[in-house]
Amino acid sequence: MIIAIPDDYHGVVPTLDCFQLLKDHEVRVFRDAAPPFGRMVDLLHDADIIVPIRERTRFTQELICALPKLKLFSQTGRSTRHIDVAACTARGVAVAAGSHASPYTVNEHTWALIFAALRSVAEDHALMKRGEWRNSFSTGLRGRTLGVLGLGMIGKLVAATGASLGMRVLVWGREGSRDAARTSGYDVAEDQRSLFRQSDVLSINLRYTPETRGMVTAHDLAAMKPTALLVNAARAEIIEPDALEHALRKGRPGRAAVDVYENEPVLGGDHPLLGLPNATCTPHTAWLEQSTYELYLGEAFENAVAFAAGRPVKLVNPEVLGRT
Repeated sequence: MIIAIPDDYHGVVPTLDCFQLLKDHEVRVFRDAAPPFGRMVDLLHDADIIVPIRERTRFTQELICALPKLKLFSQTGRSTRHIDVAACTARGVAVAAGSHASPYTVNEHTWALIFAALRSVAEDHALMKRGEWRNSFSTGLRGRTLGVLGLGMIGKLVAATGASLGMRVLVWGREGSRDAARTSGYDVAEDQRSLFRQSDVLSINLRYTPETRGMVTAHDLAAMKPTALLVNAARAEIIEPDALEHALRKGRPGRAAVDVYENEPVLGGDHPLLGLPNATCTPHTAWLEQSTYELYLGEAFENAVAFAAGRPVKLVNPEVLGRT
């Protein structure tokens, strides 16, 4: 079968050990970043199986219907919200989803952003290369308040790391998060606004759902300290549109460090946060780590190979069986 892997704009997929799982198939890996519709159709037109890399491309009904040979999407990770599953089912296209979750790399990247922002890592590197000196202090963490919005798998790791650094951990979220915070000995905020008001560093660790879309408002951000840092390695849409840019321009919070954006990938440096001196930005690379790629891509490749061998597994629309 022809297996197409779009959106490998980092060019790392063929270097993975798990890539050998596809050795008996014709594999086409494409590095185009956000290609237009016509280009996507050209790239994927002959594909029997598509392995999307996370959620980098939206597979709409229009795009799905333009791919006549398509039999399977084998998704990396558990989310299929970027794939019109109903359109796939209507056309007899199977959709397989991953089952793994890897919170560790997101926790590590969250703390990389925190240290980079508060310790001026990139600034010091640039100054040192020019033979110059920074004329400001770094910000220490011990004794300060770490706000954690959402104490799920990732939030628990972020909180534990903060506690190990001597930070006070303050939590807000749904009832399960608040109960988990009390069990762990963390403080629980009175409400969401109080969490934002008290935090010296605030990490957003919510899953993106219709309920959490725009959950962080401009009023929440305005309540933050002018010395505070907001960190978002979850989803940009959890913050209401344009609110973070405007808040940073007003100085509350004083800084932000983000790995996620409303429209991805960000091309040509075209994003308002990149023009702000108090924003530290990375291009959604929290999960760009080899063992994580091996885990997610490896499972997606296994699912693709099983399907090609007539043994479909982990389908989110099993009703297509017998129609593919």
